[in-house]
Amino acid sequence: METLGNLALGLSVAFGWQNLIYCFIGCFLGTLVGVLPGIGPVATVAMLLPFTFGLGPAPALIMLAGIYYGAQYGGSTTAILVNLPGESSAVVTTLDGHQMAKKGRAGPALGIAAIGSFIAGSVATLLVALWAPPLAEVALKFSPAEYFSLMLFGLVAAIVLARGSLLKALAMVCFGILLGLVGSDVNSGAIRFGLGLPELSDGVGFVAVAMAFFGLADVVTNLEKKDEGTTYTSTIGSVLPSWNDFRMSFWSIVRGTSLGSVLGLLPGGGALLASFAAYMLEKRVAKPPRNFGEGDIRGVAAPESANNAGAQTSFIPMLTLGIPSNPTMALMIGAMMIQGIAPGPQVMTERPELFWGLVASMWIGNLMLLVLNLPLVGLWVSLLKVPYRLLFPSIFVFCCIGVYSVDGKIFDIYILAILTAVGYLLLKLDCEPAPLILGFVLGPMMEENLRRSMMIAHGDATVLLTRPISAAFLIASFVLLIILALPSLRAKREEALKEG
Repeated sequence: METLGNLALGLSVAFGWQNLIYCFIGCFLGTLVGVLPGIGPVATVAMLLPFTFGLGPAPALIMLAGIYYGAQYGGSTTAILVNLPGESSAVVTTLDGHQMAKKGRAGPALGIAAIGSFIAGSVATLLVALWAPPLAEVALKFSPAEYFSLMLFGLVAAIVLARGSLLKALAMVCFGILLGLVGSDVNSGAIRFGLGLPELSDGVGFVAVAMAFFGLADVVTNLEKKDEGTTYTSTIGSVLPSWNDFRMSFWSIVRGTSLGSVLGLLPGGGALLASFAAYMLEKRVAKPPRNFGEGDIRGVAAPESANNAGAQTSFIPMLTLGIPSNPTMALMIGAMMIQGIAPGPQVMTERPELFWGLVASMWIGNLMLLVLNLPLVGLWVSLLKVPYRLLFPSIFVFCCIGVYSVDGKIFDIYILAILTAVGYLLLKLDCEPAPLILGFVLGPMMEENLRRSMMIAHGDATVLLTRPISAAFLIASFVLLIILALPSLRAKREEALKEG
């Protein structure tokens, strides 16, 4: 009964006219950036962070959340029609979705992607409402030692689940932690890594880091790519799948939703990991006839359901523990801090209207996205004709205005330029920026909790091992690293992450 009462509170907040408007704006922008290849929700959320200063906490978070899970819907459109994933989690959808389009079945592919996304998003939102409260109660009992070990486990998991070289992922996490530690020490007041510049006494701005590595560096890299791909727009036809299509895809949607809901909880997981895992599972368990890679509709239904479920449940660790499971959740934590809200389990008790309003808005947002993606598919298809090079100037201007508007300092523009150059170089070296932003957010929090635990234990470092939950997270982190050091498992990891 308590959950029903909380959901009623959330619906009363989500149905406020301002929250409804910003929910629609978020879903519309999310679909838009999902459709347009090369932008993505991370860059969009980073660009819009400064513009949430004037909003209340609820409309700001509702809009940013809508961008994230809305992009999972829109990403399938380009994946199916152009063989270019608009969002990274739609990479797997290209395998069978584009083959269906080439065979004149683009309509059913787009339809099953939207329907599967809606079902998965709705179920995962229900799981957020059911799982988050008990997890928050457990988290309220955590001491600084448990929080430090949990954050360390999150960073290790981010390294393990990052695409590409483990060594590069580890280096990016360390770089992110070092960037996060720039500025005045909380205890002594001494400026660390300031390079003699008084402007760095407050540290490197979160908005500048996010925009540099996920905004400008990414779009500069995309400018190097030639516009490729054939768009299959003349044979879309009806987007409503036939009964046979839906019957064939039903259990794929169920499996994708279940797997995505669980993987969304993992640090470093979320929508991308969920879509890859769901496709690999489907190839092994789907009933014959199986023609994956040649236009099997189950190869669209499973990953599209999984990435939406993973996108929704990734809010659980962010809202209840204050731990981001992926870069977008790290930006959401940044948005909460901008609004003066400390992320963590206390949000649910101190700001229940914010927590439950966000949860309820996800149901409303999923319904909006179903309407946006089925009847208006022609609108999104027409946007595919816009050359990417024409979008770059506006993205550049938005990033510069956004960074400058935070504190009104021209120095922040210089930081953005320097970090963009560094980010571009790192991307050319195949270093994924996701572990960096997680290290940037979690690094200072880890330091603070480690210091607190040492003060409470009077300098006894064994407190991290004598407390059972803390010890369990540390052991899990160590085991993960040891297991991934084995050549055979490392090869399987790289093969799994490269599939598609």
